[in-house]
Amino acid sequence: MTPSASTPVDPARLRELLGDNRIRLIDVRTPGEFAAARIPGSHNVPLDLLREHHHELTAHHDDDVVLVCASGNRAEQARAVLDSAGWRRISVLRGGIAAWEDDDGEVHRGRGTWAMERQVRLAAGLLVLTGVLAGTRYEKAKWLAGFVGGGLTFAAVTDTCAMARALSLLPHNRAPRSNPRAQLAALTNG
Repeated sequence: MTPSASTPVDPARLRELLGDNRIRLIDVRTPGEFAAARIPGSHNVPLDLLREHHHELTAHHDDDVVLVCASGNRAEQARAVLDSAGWRRISVLRGGIAAWEDDDGEVHRGRGTWAMERQVRLAAGLLVLTGVLAGTRYEKAKWLAGFVGGGLTFAAVTDTCAMARALSLLPHNRAPRSNPRAQLAALTNG
């Protein structure tokens, strides 16, 4: 049985599929996150790259694709992008690489950046702290904390995160001299 877009893949099922070499495992996190920790055999095709090139994404193979991110959220967004491009044999690893690790899945570790969720927590926390501290001296600075709180609320309601998107553009979250065509080829070529 192959994965389908309507059925998320759990870590145990992914282990079976990887053992049978029946899938392409595509990690949609930033290159920095991918460099820090990745599932062996996965290829990095960042979500922003998929969004940017969605109109070019046609499969030249019959492989099933399982999408991975830190928790499943970005992989689900990537699934929607690929679905809109006409892809049908796509699944998402339920719980992402975090669930994979919790299930004792093998992870290759390297030097990279913090996970995007951790970067968002740090940035949001620093902005709120700055707003509160500056607000003791400059009354209007308190609105910085309110703005961040509103942004986090909007992110939760819409299941999107503008701060994560902005952070993904920072140099430490990008692969040095990355080749977008080569990254996309891991997904599209047979």
